[in-house]
Amino acid sequence: MARNRQSVAEGAKGGSPGAVSLWIQRKMNARMNRKIRRGRGRFMGMDVLILNTVGRRSGRPRETPLAWFPDGEDAWLIVASGGGSRHPDWYVNLMAHPDRASIELPGRDAVPVTPHRLDGADRERAWRRITAAQPRYAKYQSKSDREYPVIRLTPR
Repeated sequence: MARNRQSVAEGAKGGSPGAVSLWIQRKMNARMNRKIRRGRGRFMGMDVLILNTVGRRSGRPRETPLAWFPDGEDAWLIVASGGGSRHPDWYVNLMAHPDRASIELPGRDAVPVTPHRLDGADRERAWRRITAAQPRYAKYQSKSDREYPVIRLTPR
């Protein structure tokens, strides 16, 4: 029994969320998705959309509310932050099945999108705009041992 408790504690320290945290996150995401679908797409001063992906292994539909930043008239930038040393599941799912991605903006129908991970100077320009609009991202990034991917979503 003590070994199991120790393993659970070590997992929590390692950055993997526990069952309770995952349950709370799912409930919060579902609530935010309902708000977005009703036309209210702001959270903590940021614009929010729903990213629709499919699970890389399960193939099941996934819906994730995410902050977004405009990139011209017909493109959106999202950041795969999520804390910790691993990329968030939504990002891995998106990269595994980029042809099955779509987004929902507040009160609108889903729009199929093509994701493109930005690198080099393109990422740096986008990152400067994102952190100027929301300095908290620079703070989050400074606490991580991985560079947060920045993804441009464009309509298909």
